Amino acid sequence: MRLDHLVYATPDLNLGIETIDKLLGVRATAGGQHPGLGTRNALVALGPSSYLEIIGPDPEQPKPAGRRRFGIDELKAPRIVGWVAKGTELDTLAAAAADKGVKLGAVIPGSRRRPDGVVLAWRYTDPAAVLADGLVPYFIDWGTSPHPSATATQGATLISVRAEHPDAERTQKMLDALGLDLRVQKGPAPAIIATIDSPRGRVELR
Repeated sequence: MRLDHLVYATPDLNLGIETIDKLLGVRATAGGQHPGLGTRNALVALGPSSYLEIIGPDPEQPKPAGRRRFGIDELKAPRIVGWVAKGTELDTLAAAAADKGVKLGAVIPGSRRRPDGVVLAWRYTDPAAVLADGLVPYFIDWGTSPHPSATATQGATLISVRAEHPDAERTQKMLDALGLDLRVQKGPAPAIIATIDSPRGRVELR
């Protein structure tokens, strides 16, 4: 399904790290700050080229003028709020998606500095363009930057990902139009469910 990473948003980053540590038995590696966005993250590798991003408010940054991404300011507890797909030639990809009625938004640059000083830079379709409550991903191209999974805490392996949505049929059509094979079942609320092998056994994370 070309999954790059899962977005596990939390109202407090330490709470998110502790929750994942208790569930998986893996302590996330500090990722870095997102300058100007009011967030920072911590990472757990889920394989050689995918990872779990725990993202929450950054107390060292001023609160941004608008709402933080991923609904962080409204969250009461950590949860998977979305996922990110690998992509290249993102301008062409976004234009082709728009022709099929899936508006991924503008392609924009992003960057963050790792704790060791290495700056990661990427291009991505706008995460603020939320489709199907986060079940339709945004796309990322890391370019020449090293993939974050290489320095993230090891020990967990992603087995599968599935999704639920009240309007499963419409959501599935958008995913199919993008050539993504995430399966969506009808459910009472939007949800992404990841099955992960970990030191604590096989865990289902929502």
